[in-house]
Amino acid sequence: MTTVEKITEPAKELTVKKQVDVLVVGGGPAGLIAAQAAAEDGLNVMLIENRSFVGGNMTIGLPILGFLGQKGNQIIMGIPQKFIDRLKSVDASSEHRPCPLHMSLTLVEPEAVKNVGLEMLIEAGVDVLLYAFCVGVVKDGDELKGVIIESKSGREVVLAKTIIDCTGDADVAFRAGVPCEQGNETGGAQPPTLMFCMGGVDTEKLRMSIAEEPRTYLTDFIPAEYFGQNNQFIVVGLRSVMQKAREAGYHLPVERTILITGLREGEVWVNMSRINGVDGTSPESLTYGEIEGRKQVEEIQRYLKEFVPGFGNSYFTKMAPFLGIRETRRIVGGYVLTAEDILGCHRFEDSIAVASYPLDLHHPEGGGCTLTWCGDSYDIPYRSLIPQKVENLIVAGRCISSTHEAMSAIRVMAPCMAMGEAAGRAAKLAIRNNVKPSQLDVQLLRAELAEKGAYLHEAEVLA
Repeated sequence: MTTVEKITEPAKELTVKKQVDVLVVGGGPAGLIAAQAAAEDGLNVMLIENRSFVGGNMTIGLPILGFLGQKGNQIIMGIPQKFIDRLKSVDASSEHRPCPLHMSLTLVEPEAVKNVGLEMLIEAGVDVLLYAFCVGVVKDGDELKGVIIESKSGREVVLAKTIIDCTGDADVAFRAGVPCEQGNETGGAQPPTLMFCMGGVDTEKLRMSIAEEPRTYLTDFIPAEYFGQNNQFIVVGLRSVMQKAREAGYHLPVERTILITGLREGEVWVNMSRINGVDGTSPESLTYGEIEGRKQVEEIQRYLKEFVPGFGNSYFTKMAPFLGIRETRRIVGGYVLTAEDILGCHRFEDSIAVASYPLDLHHPEGGGCTLTWCGDSYDIPYRSLIPQKVENLIVAGRCISSTHEAMSAIRVMAPCMAMGEAAGRAAKLAIRNNVKPSQLDVQLLRAELAEKGAYLHEAEVLA
């Protein structure tokens, strides 16, 4: 039988499903906020999401990192804080808890995120379409005019005056021809994690064991007294315990035990699987990641039950609905944010968000991780959200224009939410002022962000 390598698909006309002012592609932390911001004063806004729910990585058991800065002050406000307040109203979010390692943790209930996120979008007047993939774009020269979507209904088109790429993978930008990069200088990307949850954990026994026996249960950077003072917490470390498990024949993929208490009693989310070499833009690679991740989860459960205090009577309850991807594509935009910008606490005249999370590089090989703090906070410039070579497109989230190292800091959820608000407001202002997003007067955007409650530094430096 002859091997067929390519087949030509006949050209066909596609139905225009919708024409809108702003189209947001991706309903994760950035997209959820971007759509609300864009729709605030009545523009026709649509959000498409390929899953059956919104919330992205807020739905896989991770805490939201980055609402507080390294000096303890709150640096992410505006619509992201309104979202947290709404979750709190249904007992689905904690306060922003200071953390010696991650600056701050905000615990959220994954299922409530899906419900509350959808409710807020509908209330804002956003037209939400789930179960739809972005598979192509419509361009006229260098201007993006819309996206091609695919669903059970087939291939259709959504046209928009401005499009916001909140896919995390730069899917729209990549298909539109925006220059993109992926991984480090050799192409190695930070590995993903498959989160899972254990119930029936004696979290009091866990925290007091760490507080009272710090030599046995040593944690990374987090002092033992932290656990004595907090009954909702994150554990990072227990390296000597893991060494004992390895000596007993356990195969553990990471160097540290990472546990996050849930909002419900006895619930702990586990961030300990690591699947090196996964390309988050390849379905074959993602499938491998799911298979390997589930194997790792079984071994990690055994380790927790035998070696970690409080887990003796615990049981598996649920797996995250998808792999937690840390890194895929990054666009090349008007400015490439660097590690030096972050470690130097750089201020930008066109700053649209302030972040403080450290450089947090999970090594592409092995099981290690390196964290480096700047001591304060740094700005994210608007130019990093504006891609080269394509007009009418704004990018928000971990796929903005940055280096591999800088992305490791701005990839966490609170900064992504802040970027989403900036992108949504920028799209709206560009349409209202009849200019392309690349031509928008950023000071108008900064003024609106400040007026609506976002936190910004005073413009100090033009970079």
